[in-house]
Amino acid sequence: MFFIGVDLGTSAVKLLLMDENGKIEKIVSKEYPLYFPHPGWSEQKPEDWFAQSMAGIKELVSECDRTQVKGISFGGQMHGLVALDENDDVIRPAILWNDGRTGKQTDYLNNVIGKEKLSKYTANIAFAGFTAPKILWMKENEPENFARICKIMLPKDYLAYKLSGTFCTEYSDASGMLLLDVEHKCWSKEMLEICGITEEQLPKLYESWEPVGCLKQEIAEELDLPRDVRVIAGAGDNAAAAVGTATVGDGGCNISLGTSGTLFISSRTFGVDENNALHSFAHADGNYHLMGCMLSAASCNKWWMDEILKTTEYQEEQAGITKLGENTVFYLPYLMGERSPHNDPEARAAFIGMSMDTTREEMTQAVLEGVAFGLRDSLEVARSIGVDPKRTKICGGGAKSPLWRKIIANVMNMKVDIIESEEGPGYGAAILAAVGCGVYPSVEEAAKKLVKVVATEEPDAELVAKYEERYRKFRKFYPALKGLFC
Repeated sequence: MFFIGVDLGTSAVKLLLMDENGKIEKIVSKEYPLYFPHPGWSEQKPEDWFAQSMAGIKELVSECDRTQVKGISFGGQMHGLVALDENDDVIRPAILWNDGRTGKQTDYLNNVIGKEKLSKYTANIAFAGFTAPKILWMKENEPENFARICKIMLPKDYLAYKLSGTFCTEYSDASGMLLLDVEHKCWSKEMLEICGITEEQLPKLYESWEPVGCLKQEIAEELDLPRDVRVIAGAGDNAAAAVGTATVGDGGCNISLGTSGTLFISSRTFGVDENNALHSFAHADGNYHLMGCMLSAASCNKWWMDEILKTTEYQEEQAGITKLGENTVFYLPYLMGERSPHNDPEARAAFIGMSMDTTREEMTQAVLEGVAFGLRDSLEVARSIGVDPKRTKICGGGAKSPLWRKIIANVMNMKVDIIESEEGPGYGAAILAAVGCGVYPSVEEAAKKLVKVVATEEPDAELVAKYEERYRKFRKFYPALKGLFC
């Protein structure tokens, strides 16, 4: 049996084919454009997601026994606003997770409606990237488009709808809309009223492993797949990545070094920190999780390498870095503003501490360390409420760097487990598909059976102490510069 995992990312859709024993048979990636129509805006065309996903699935199954493909599921970029009209046509390009246009609406939600009410209604406060502020922006700035809305959905759910015809979402991704009562797993009537929408405009809610339907006849024919291939609800990319790294059950931890960066802590119980600095979301295993999300992680290194150093030799640039914990150069990793824990869309990146003898290697090192320190900020919030994981899995493009893994282990003072498959969201999606098709009794059992740790980066006490001193200094820079960002 085969299962397809679809990782709908910001720059590309990555698809993988997994057998029932967790072996990855094939991986295909298809890119699509990202549009920036105004400074701070970020959009994509949902039609591009679907077209490239269909092309990717065809290529993915071209050499396998198609009759053995049993299920397909998704891990998708979160928070994006996809709006369809009564004819199921996309009304406007999707407004993405990293879009910063909703400052006014976010301020309204947090300061007029009030953070206390938002937390009561949804377990979270408003962030510029969340879906509810985007709906309010559309209502205020594009009233004609807003009036046409028949269906509101998230990016991966658009794929599920196109493949199965079912208007659906699931709890992990819905948690990031600021429309879901996360604790009770239902749409918040108060938030719907605030946004001026109805429950009929929102999808039916599922658990991540539940089947939402099967392939539509015309889709099955186009893909040359059986009509009874199950379409499984899936998960937001971070929850899917957590499944793909076996960060399930109680007390698991995963760090993702992708375009954005996340600290993800799974829990069997619902919880919220008093300042809502961390997101409190439902998890794809049926439980809950706390998550700190920084908007720029591996993208900081990509920006530094591609745009500033003008090189693609990432490993070569890191080869000369040897003085860990002793760098006098610091980097604030806020290229696109920041979510956790600062919730400041106006925050910007900065290098601090350079002198005439500062080297290229020190600045590269500062970028890697700045991302690690940013993730440490979220860990400190978790620790403040008694959640203190001692080890973590790691995934994402940045996780391929041994140096970055070592920095993470020592900045966090945590054991960092490296897993056999680094295909976090796509692999997690395939696992959800296998559970949804009945191969495994639960997400937790499937993940723990299929995900294998192949190595562990151990923190070094001496290096931990050095980084502790560096981190204490790092924490002073954002408050000092906050009033200067523009």
